[in-house]
Formats: sequence, structure tokens, C-alpha cells
Amino acid sequence: MVEGQKLRDEFQNFKNKNTVILGMSADSVKRQKNFADKQEFQYQLLSDTDKSTILAYEAWGKKKFMGREYEGVFRYSYLIDENGMIEKAYEKVKVKEHAGEVLADI
Repeated sequence: MVEGQKLRDEFQNFKNKNTVILGMSADSVKRQKNFADKQEFQYQLLSDTDKSTILAYEAWGKKKFMGREYEGVFRYSYLIDENGMIEKAYEKVKVKEHAGEVLADI
């Protein structure tokens, strides 16, 4: 397992394994582009402003931060095969460890 590497940093290893990375949030296309440029992402970020896909993947709900409760997108990740079937769901994603975890699973 590759430790301490983000998806961005392991992009070539995913590409070598014929794996596509897509990110998604409820932010606007413009906001997504600004974020992707700032983070130097080589993969696409998708905008789901109406939350239809986010809701379908059950990745929206109540969250807590510093004692405050609000609705938001969960940091979930899914390994999806070439037929569109979910092979594995990751519900406790830690950004610095996740790339290695997924690479080990594919």
C-alpha cells in the first residue's frame, strides 16, 4: 500500500491500471474548476448542483463540525467496475491514505 499519497499524487499509477478517477460535489462548474486548478488535479471534477447523483449514491446528509450540525456531501468514494457496478464503497476516506488503499484494491 502506498502511504501518505493523495489521488492527485498517484494519478499515473491509476492510469497505468486503466482506472479513471472522477470527483463530484454540489459546487458549480466554475467553483469546481477553480478548486481543481488550485489543487493541480489531473482528473475531472463533476458538478452535481441539483444533487441527483449525490443523493442516488447516498452521499448527502447531516454532518457535524465544531458542534454545528448541517447538511452536506459526505466524503465517500466508490470503486466501480467497467459495467457500472460498485465493487467497493469507502465511507471513511482519509485523503492522505486513500490513494494507497484504492490502488491495493484494484
